[in-house]
Amino acid sequence: MQTATVFNIQKFSLNDGPGIRTVVFLKGCPLRCAWCANPESQRRSPQLEWKESACVGCGACLVAAAGVAGPGAVAAGPAAVEYCGKRHVDVRSMRGDSDEARAAVAACPARALSIVGKAKTVDEVLRVCLQDQPFYEDSGGGVTLSGGEALTWPDFCAELLDRLREENIDTCIETEAHVTPRVFQRMAGKLDHMLIDLKHVDPQKIADHTGGRADLMLDNLRWALANHPDVLPRTPVIPGFNDGLEDARTMARWLRESGGTRVQLLPFHNFGEGKYALVDMPYSLGGVKNLSPENLVAYRQVYLDEGIEAFF
Repeated sequence: MQTATVFNIQKFSLNDGPGIRTVVFLKGCPLRCAWCANPESQRRSPQLEWKESACVGCGACLVAAAGVAGPGAVAAGPAAVEYCGKRHVDVRSMRGDSDEARAAVAACPARALSIVGKAKTVDEVLRVCLQDQPFYEDSGGGVTLSGGEALTWPDFCAELLDRLREENIDTCIETEAHVTPRVFQRMAGKLDHMLIDLKHVDPQKIADHTGGRADLMLDNLRWALANHPDVLPRTPVIPGFNDGLEDARTMARWLRESGGTRVQLLPFHNFGEGKYALVDMPYSLGGVKNLSPENLVAYRQVYLDEGIEAFF
């Protein structure tokens, strides 16, 4: 049976496909978007989080981790960092699925440390999803795979989607489509709905702001628009990246020429900023103001003028 690293299973979601849905969040993503709202989703493996406001700086985590590491460990003990006078295990260098990490978490008297992500089998995830089956049936909902990038776990996703189909449960995915066409097309055949990012069509902007390949994402999206019965392109509108009217015009024209008729606009928000400190990662968009639909009236109009239904 396939396993994957799951970092959240969110019930009663209303924004991730039709009806009431259960969203399965898988860790691991090939991109590094500056605006990522879930930085804890980027690594495939479980990882440590450290909450500065809870930490009392007692060092118990370091003692516990060193004790598990044993006499063969470096004399100085596990890697440590210090912030605001609080010395603690280095959450970036210590694997979250290690004995040292588990010992550090257990030893913390203030519960300032936690592990995000856990390896789960298809059966374990399916069991949670089936708990809400009556809500899916009443609302036209189902299960949505998300991340990170769920398609970095193709075998797990394939098995889970097959099992969901056996239960007559509607399936959806939120994806950046930054995977091989073979994987993308294999998964598309198992999904009722596909929510696919259209971040930009400029290869250099994509490379600079996400570290990804525009051709891979755009070719997969174009194929989906031509071959899948229900595809919704979605554009996160990010200041300094794709929020200009010319950006909107370029993407709208590409979408129309690729057979698309609609797009969902997702205004930038910084709600995930606090998560970056938990995993000791820098947040490059600090201080950037959130956008709202009211800020994007002219932006949306560009799509409408190009014949694309644009909505929030």
